[in-house]
Amino acid sequence: QVQLEESGGGLVQAGGSLRLSCAASGFTFRSYTMSWYRQAPTKERELVATIASTGGTTYYASAVKGRFTISRDNTKNTVYLQMNSLKPEDTAVYYCRKWGTDYWGQGTQVTVSS
Repeated sequence: QVQLEESGGGLVQAGGSLRLSCAASGFTFRSYTMSWYRQAPTKERELVATIASTGGTTYYASAVKGRFTISRDNTKNTVYLQMNSLKPEDTAVYYCRKWGTDYWGQGTQVTVSS
């Protein structure tokens, strides 16, 4: 069955960096677009970034463009989210999603202190 497992969250000061990882299994990872979402307290879940199957095409939400970088390693069935210049408003639970499906990871908490 499809499994997505995020890791790499934590507490960081504003201006710092974190790298999230999402390890995928149970499907042909290299054939699918993957995505990262986030959900802050009292807010709806929002799309952060997507990456095409080969990694050649990416999309970023305007709030993170220029600070976050999505990448993937199809030999490791893993998608990453490098987050730089973090802001307190980036605080949220970050989720990995197999694009266009109902397959989500359990989420990893990112907290940015001011």
